[in-house]
Amino acid sequence: MKSVAKLVLLICVCVLTAAVAQAQQPIPDPPQVPAKGYILIDFNSGKILAELNADERLEPASLTKIMTGYVVFREIAEGKVNLTDQVLVSERAWRTGGSKTFIEVGKQVSLQDLLMGMIVQSGNDASVALAEHVSGSVEAFAGLMNEYAQRLGMTGSHFTNPHGLPDPELYITARDIAKVALAIIREFPQFYTWYSTREFTYNDITQQNRNPLLRRDETADGVKTGHTQAAGYCLVGSAKRDDMRLVSVVMGSPSPNARAEASLALLNYGFRYYDSRRLYPAEQPVETLRIWMGDRDSLPVGPDADVFASFQRGRYDDLAAQLEKSDTVTAPISRGTRVGDLVVTLAGEEINRVPVVALQDVGEGNLWQRAKDSILRLF
Repeated sequence: MKSVAKLVLLICVCVLTAAVAQAQQPIPDPPQVPAKGYILIDFNSGKILAELNADERLEPASLTKIMTGYVVFREIAEGKVNLTDQVLVSERAWRTGGSKTFIEVGKQVSLQDLLMGMIVQSGNDASVALAEHVSGSVEAFAGLMNEYAQRLGMTGSHFTNPHGLPDPELYITARDIAKVALAIIREFPQFYTWYSTREFTYNDITQQNRNPLLRRDETADGVKTGHTQAAGYCLVGSAKRDDMRLVSVVMGSPSPNARAEASLALLNYGFRYYDSRRLYPAEQPVETLRIWMGDRDSLPVGPDADVFASFQRGRYDDLAAQLEKSDTVTAPISRGTRVGDLVVTLAGEEINRVPVVALQDVGEGNLWQRAKDSILRLF
C-alpha cells in the first residue's frame, strides 16, 4: 500500500511540475499569415497580442463601412436621427456602383433597413443614403467621419466617402479600424448584434452576410469584410469564448479564403496562449488612504473603470498589483480626482497601469482638524 501511495504521489508531482513548466514556457510567435497588415487585440484589456504593419496606411475597401456605422450610431445616440426615420433615396445613392442593397431612387427606406443593408449586405447604395440623411451630402458626412476618427485617436486614417470605393485620399491602418470596431462593441452592444445577422432581405432580395467567420467559427459574431482589386481581401473579425473577446484585423490578403484562414489563425492563437481576467471592478475601493486637512481622515480609492489584464495562460497566480500614489493626499478633494496608479505586474514585469481615483468627496477640515494634521505631519 505504501508503494502505491508513493507512486500516486510521484505521478501527481510529475503532472504538477509539467504544468508549471508548460506555463512558464515563452509564448510562441504569432502565426505567419498572408496579409499586408494585421492586428489582434484583447477587447477587455486593450492589449495588443499580435501585429504586423499595423500602422501602415492601406486601402480599406468596405471596412470603411465600420466607421460609417459608428458615426450613424453616435448620431442616433445623440438624438439627431432615429431608426424609424424614412430616408428618401437619391439618384446618387441609387447609382452608386459595387455591392448593393437594391434600394430604388425616389422611394423611402427606413434608416434601420439601410443600416442592415450596409452591415449585412455591404450595400454601397445604402451607405450613401445613410450619409446623405445624416449630413446632407456624402462630402459633409466624410467630414463627420474624420471628426469622429480624431476623437477615437485614429491618427493614421482619412475618409472621403462612406462606402470604401477607391479614392487616393481614402486610407486606414489596421490599428485604427480596430479602434472603431472596439468602440462599436463597447458603446453600442444593441447595434453590434446586427453584425452577426446571417442574412437580410430587402426588396424581395435575400443576401447572405459576407463575413466567412460566422460560418466557420460558432464563437464569431462580427464584424465586416472588404475587397477591391487595390485593397485586396480584408476582414475585421471578432469572437468571444467564455469571458474573453478578441478582435482581429487582416488587410491585403490575396484571396477570400486566405483572409478567412488568416483571421481564424490569429483568433485561435490569441485564445490558445492568452487569458483575460477582470481583476478589479469599477468604482470599488482597492485601498483606503490617509487624507490630510480634511473633515475626515480616510479616503477610499479605486479605479473608475473595470481593470482587466491579459497574460499567458496558466500564470494567473503570478499576477500582482500595487498602488502607486501621486503625492500626499490633501483635502479638499472631489470624487473622481486621480490620486495615483494601480500597477499590475506578472512575475515582476508591468503589464497594465490604470488610474486610481477618489471614490468620495472630502471637504476641508475645521480649524482644529487642520491644526492637528499640521502637527501630525511633522512626525
